[in-house]
Amino acid sequence: MNLYEQRSSNIRRTWALVLGFLVVVIAVGYAISWYYGNPGILYIAVVIAVATNFYAYWASDKLVLSLNHARPASREEFFDFYTVTENLAITAGLPQPKLYVIDDPAPNAFATGRDETHAVVCATTGLLTMMTRSELEGVIAHELSHVKNRDILLMTIAVVLAGFAAIVANIFLRMSFWGGGRSNDREGGNALMMILAVAGIVLAPVAAKLIELSISRRREYLADASGALLTRYPEGLASALGKIGGYTAPMRDANLATAHLFIGDPFGAKSGGSSGWIERLFSTHPPIPDRIKALLGSPA
Repeated sequence: MNLYEQRSSNIRRTWALVLGFLVVVIAVGYAISWYYGNPGILYIAVVIAVATNFYAYWASDKLVLSLNHARPASREEFFDFYTVTENLAITAGLPQPKLYVIDDPAPNAFATGRDETHAVVCATTGLLTMMTRSELEGVIAHELSHVKNRDILLMTIAVVLAGFAAIVANIFLRMSFWGGGRSNDREGGNALMMILAVAGIVLAPVAAKLIELSISRRREYLADASGALLTRYPEGLASALGKIGGYTAPMRDANLATAHLFIGDPFGAKSGGSSGWIERLFSTHPPIPDRIKALLGSPA
């Protein structure tokens, strides 16, 4: 499969995964409404989900930038950041995104925003200091690929829906703990359905998080490939990933809610050998050596 076929395949899979999120949210609302014998709960859950996504669509970039304490990047202070982004945006046929920086020595970057005309690319001061120009081009090309492929919107929706499922499950557990009004006609005779409903509600956040992480890992591979096509120099991005993967200290303000948006794990690279399958399952990023291997077509 070539890079263009991989892009189409991954985009189809991503939409399927986002649809899976919607199914999870509706299923959670239905399970709670059935458990308490109150159809209104389902309607309320759907309304809150739609309202939350509407807010996330219009304000996702501001929310993400605020969570990561980012500030606008001036052209005078970060000249290479500006010129590299301008040149690559022209090459990719994209509007110039807004540029932000995070004052942090850990090398990292991310893109956010709701579409191409409202995109933001943010990099840490550590990354801008550490990278050569070709490496910086690789990183920026990776982030612009997220913009071009509409990853920034899809991944934000995934975060919101995963968080919504977790909040709903938490409310349900608190209501159950305090003896909140479970319908009497649900007691007895429907024990199996009740067990399934409770299990589904409790496990929904886990399922949602796994779908979110799956989206993130797929997007990283696709953005790596698209970024390499944009620069025509995969070695630059591969070298940048090597530096990012070799920096084991976490970012000072690493945030679980936005960790998947970064090009590298903001909680620091894992040292001491390869991770097990459970760690990989719950990881926000695919292993750096695997990404470098995919870029170079040979073992990293």
